[in-house]
Amino acid sequence: MRRLMMPKALLVLAAALFVGVPAPADGSDWLVSKELLGPAKLAPVWQTTLPVRLDERFETVSVVQDRLSVRSTENYVWSLDRRTGDIVFSRSIAPAGFPVFGWTLYADRLITVIDNQVVELDANAGTRRRVSNLELSIIAPPVRNSEFFYVSAADRRVHLFRAEDMVKMRMVSADNDSQITSVLAGEDMVVFGTDAGNLIAMATDAPRKLWQFDVPGAIAGPVVRSGDSFFFASKDTCVYRVDVTEAGGVSMAWRYQTEAILDREPRVTATAVYQYAPGRGVTAIARRSGEALWSLPEGMELLAEAGNKAYVFTTLKTLVVMDNVSGRQICWVNCAAVAYGATNTTDARIYLAGRDGRVLCVEPIR
Repeated sequence: MRRLMMPKALLVLAAALFVGVPAPADGSDWLVSKELLGPAKLAPVWQTTLPVRLDERFETVSVVQDRLSVRSTENYVWSLDRRTGDIVFSRSIAPAGFPVFGWTLYADRLITVIDNQVVELDANAGTRRRVSNLELSIIAPPVRNSEFFYVSAADRRVHLFRAEDMVKMRMVSADNDSQITSVLAGEDMVVFGTDAGNLIAMATDAPRKLWQFDVPGAIAGPVVRSGDSFFFASKDTCVYRVDVTEAGGVSMAWRYQTEAILDREPRVTATAVYQYAPGRGVTAIARRSGEALWSLPEGMELLAEAGNKAYVFTTLKTLVVMDNVSGRQICWVNCAAVAYGATNTTDARIYLAGRDGRVLCVEPIR
């Protein structure tokens, strides 16, 4: 076992080798060279090399608040400080092959599902703080607020558990008994989406419906909340923004129709909404008006946004810089060695990773 059985002395050596290692001054080891980044007015911030096997791949690379989380196909996790690239912790969280889904940070705990159990990990060490076998077939990442956990199960119910001791309190369902595919919890309401196209808001501590908004197709992926606005994609080919009204109800702000059946949630920034559509690429939509800004047929994923510029990873293994004002492509960067990119909707830093374990952070030159 390559990591668990490593002698202590070698672990110390490995830490020295792999934590925040700067690339050579000549830039020869950068995942994407400075020469390629320069014309796009991008510059490397840090690069860290993670020790992966030749046959090992990254399963997920994601931004989780101030961390960059990387999980391999063997369920080995690295948590990096995304400002510096330093490794906060690295460890196996489950045997290879065990199903793992969901990765949510709440306070000092990372919440995930491992082999159908809700597992809470210490956010700074990766160690297990609590494991809860709820005797449910969990189908969506569990979420929580200060009082309750909300867990969607195959029985078409959202089950509420008291956060302090995981005692089951109650369960709720959609009026039409549809499958609840995603849950979003706040302190003021809990919102869930269904495979019948229902977006439903409930009181956090009682089985009381606050409002409901219906669309023709199943809601695809998680619902994204920003203030009093909710953004989601539907399998009716449309992206929606709905807003909570002063009266406590909800109204549609806009709907944008794509040309494909959508299968994932939109990426929402301060100024735009970016939606991937299978076979059609990425479309940028003005957050306020719902009007299309541009479409990039080869686009796969939004990487970051800086001012009026959007940075998109493509099927051609390029990083394309788009102008959100003119709707035109500014330039592109060859990213042939890049296999993974993380979506960052909070600031302008871009995170890329290669199959050889290199993880690179770049940012726009000011």
